[in-house]
Amino acid sequence: MSRSKIFLSAWLPVLIWITVIFGASTDLMSSRRTSRFIGPILRWIYPAVSDTAIRQVQLVVRKGGHVSEYAILAILFYRGVRLTRRITPNQWCGACAGWAFALAVVYAASDEWHQSFVPSREASVHDVIIDATGAALGLALLHRWHWWRQARGLQRGA
Repeated sequence: MSRSKIFLSAWLPVLIWITVIFGASTDLMSSRRTSRFIGPILRWIYPAVSDTAIRQVQLVVRKGGHVSEYAILAILFYRGVRLTRRITPNQWCGACAGWAFALAVVYAASDEWHQSFVPSREASVHDVIIDATGAALGLALLHRWHWWRQARGLQRGA
Protein backbone atom coordinates (compact mmCIF):
# COMPACT_ATOMS: atom_id res chain seq x y z
CA MET A 1 0.00 0.00 0.00
CA SER A 2 1.37 3.43 -0.92
CA ARG A 3 2.34 5.96 1.72
CA SER A 4 -0.46 8.32 0.73
CA LYS A 5 -3.07 5.54 1.01
CA ILE A 6 -1.72 4.54 4.41
CA PHE A 7 -1.79 8.18 5.51
CA LEU A 8 -5.38 8.65 4.32
CA SER A 9 -6.49 5.38 5.86
CA ALA A 10 -4.83 6.31 9.14
CA TRP A 11 -5.80 9.96 9.47
CA LEU A 12 -8.98 10.62 7.46
CA PRO A 13 -11.19 9.10 10.21
CA VAL A 14 -9.45 11.33 12.76
CA LEU A 15 -10.01 14.42 10.62
CA ILE A 16 -13.68 13.57 10.17
CA TRP A 17 -14.15 12.99 13.91
CA ILE A 18 -12.40 16.20 14.98
CA THR A 19 -14.63 18.04 12.49
CA VAL A 20 -17.67 16.52 14.22
CA ILE A 21 -16.30 17.59 17.62
CA PHE A 22 -15.56 21.08 16.29
CA GLY A 23 -19.13 21.38 15.01
CA ALA A 24 -20.49 20.25 18.37
CA SER A 25 -18.45 23.01 20.02
CA THR A 26 -20.44 25.71 18.28
CA ASP A 27 -23.78 27.18 19.30
CA LEU A 28 -25.41 24.18 17.59
CA MET A 29 -24.82 21.97 20.66
CA SER A 30 -24.83 24.61 23.39
CA SER A 31 -26.71 23.80 26.58
CA ARG A 32 -29.36 26.33 25.59
CA ARG A 33 -30.09 24.35 22.43
CA THR A 34 -29.81 20.81 23.80
CA SER A 35 -32.14 21.67 26.69
CA ARG A 36 -34.87 22.17 24.07
CA PHE A 37 -34.82 18.41 23.50
CA ILE A 38 -34.04 16.88 26.87
CA GLY A 39 -36.65 18.77 28.89
CA PRO A 40 -39.63 17.98 26.63
CA ILE A 41 -38.60 14.32 26.31
CA LEU A 42 -38.33 13.95 30.09
CA ARG A 43 -41.65 15.75 30.62
CA TRP A 44 -43.28 13.43 28.07
CA ILE A 45 -41.92 10.35 29.86
CA TYR A 46 -42.59 11.68 33.37
CA PRO A 47 -44.82 14.78 33.43
CA ALA A 48 -44.10 15.56 37.11
CA VAL A 49 -40.30 15.76 36.62
CA SER A 50 -38.78 18.76 38.36
CA ASP A 51 -36.70 21.44 36.66
CA THR A 52 -33.80 20.43 38.91
CA ALA A 53 -34.02 16.83 37.72
CA ILE A 54 -34.08 18.00 34.10
CA ARG A 55 -30.94 20.10 34.65
CA GLN A 56 -29.21 17.13 36.32
CA VAL A 57 -30.10 14.77 33.46
CA GLN A 58 -28.97 17.38 30.95
CA LEU A 59 -25.62 17.70 32.75
CA VAL A 60 -25.10 13.92 32.79
CA VAL A 61 -25.99 13.64 29.09
CA ARG A 62 -23.71 16.53 28.11
CA LYS A 63 -20.73 15.30 30.15
CA GLY A 64 -21.36 11.74 28.95
CA GLY A 65 -21.09 13.15 25.44
CA HIS A 66 -17.66 14.55 26.30
CA VAL A 67 -16.49 11.17 27.60
CA SER A 68 -17.76 9.21 24.61
CA GLU A 69 -16.56 11.62 21.91
CA TYR A 70 -13.04 11.71 23.37
CA ALA A 71 -12.95 7.94 23.92
CA ILE A 72 -13.64 7.57 20.20
CA LEU A 73 -11.09 10.25 19.33
CA ALA A 74 -8.35 8.57 21.37
CA ILE A 75 -9.09 5.21 19.70
CA LEU A 76 -8.91 6.85 16.27
CA PHE A 77 -5.64 8.60 17.21
CA TYR A 78 -4.25 5.24 18.41
CA ARG A 79 -5.19 3.64 15.09
CA GLY A 80 -3.66 6.53 13.15
CA VAL A 81 -0.36 6.41 15.03
CA ARG A 82 -0.21 2.60 14.83
CA LEU A 83 -0.85 2.54 11.08
CA THR A 84 1.61 5.37 10.44
CA ARG A 85 4.30 3.51 12.38
CA ARG A 86 3.30 0.28 10.54
CA ILE A 87 2.84 -1.69 13.73
CA THR A 88 0.91 -4.89 13.19
CA PRO A 89 -2.58 -5.05 14.67
CA ASN A 90 -1.79 -8.04 16.87
CA GLN A 91 0.79 -6.04 18.85
CA TRP A 92 -0.34 -3.61 21.53
CA CYS A 93 1.65 -0.41 21.18
CA GLY A 94 2.03 1.42 24.47
CA ALA A 95 3.86 4.29 22.79
CA CYS A 96 0.98 4.62 20.31
CA ALA A 97 -1.46 4.75 23.22
CA GLY A 98 0.65 7.44 24.89
CA TRP A 99 0.68 9.53 21.73
CA ALA A 100 -3.05 8.98 21.22
CA PHE A 101 -3.80 10.13 24.75
CA ALA A 102 -1.56 13.20 24.43
CA LEU A 103 -3.06 14.17 21.07
CA ALA A 104 -6.61 13.77 22.40
CA VAL A 105 -5.86 15.96 25.43
CA VAL A 106 -4.21 18.63 23.28
CA TYR A 107 -7.25 18.62 21.01
CA ALA A 108 -9.56 18.81 24.05
CA ALA A 109 -7.69 21.90 25.29
CA SER A 110 -7.82 23.50 21.84
CA ASP A 111 -11.54 22.71 21.62
CA GLU A 112 -12.18 24.47 24.93
CA TRP A 113 -10.14 27.42 23.70
CA HIS A 114 -12.33 27.47 20.57
CA GLN A 115 -15.44 27.50 22.77
CA SER A 116 -14.16 30.60 24.56
CA PHE A 117 -14.87 32.52 21.32
CA VAL A 118 -18.45 31.22 20.95
CA PRO A 119 -20.87 33.56 22.79
CA SER A 120 -23.25 30.76 23.86
CA ARG A 121 -20.41 28.53 25.12
CA GLU A 122 -17.76 28.79 27.80
CA ALA A 123 -14.34 27.23 28.13
CA SER A 124 -13.77 24.95 31.11
CA VAL A 125 -10.69 23.22 32.48
CA HIS A 126 -13.11 20.73 34.03
CA ASP A 127 -14.29 19.74 30.57
CA VAL A 128 -10.68 19.11 29.49
CA ILE A 129 -10.33 16.79 32.50
CA ILE A 130 -13.57 15.01 31.54
CA ASP A 131 -12.33 14.73 27.94
CA ALA A 132 -8.99 13.31 29.14
CA THR A 133 -10.89 10.80 31.26
CA GLY A 134 -12.87 9.79 28.18
CA ALA A 135 -9.66 9.39 26.17
CA ALA A 136 -8.12 7.24 28.90
CA LEU A 137 -11.28 5.15 29.15
CA GLY A 138 -11.36 4.62 25.38
CA LEU A 139 -7.74 3.49 25.34
CA ALA A 140 -8.28 1.23 28.36
CA LEU A 141 -11.25 -0.40 26.63
CA LEU A 142 -9.24 -0.77 23.42
CA HIS A 143 -6.37 -2.36 25.37
CA ARG A 144 -8.79 -4.75 27.08
CA TRP A 145 -10.41 -5.65 23.74
CA HIS A 146 -6.96 -6.23 22.23
CA TRP A 147 -5.95 -8.44 25.18
CA TRP A 148 -9.23 -10.40 24.94
CA ARG A 149 -8.80 -11.04 21.20
CA GLN A 150 -5.17 -12.05 21.66
CA ALA A 151 -6.03 -14.39 24.55
CA ARG A 152 -8.56 -16.16 22.34
CA GLY A 153 -6.31 -16.27 19.27
CA LEU A 154 -8.62 -13.96 17.33
CA GLN A 155 -5.95 -11.54 16.05
CA ARG A 156 -5.68 -11.86 12.28
CA GLY A 157 -4.75 -8.48 10.89
CA ALA A 158 -7.75 -6.60 12.32
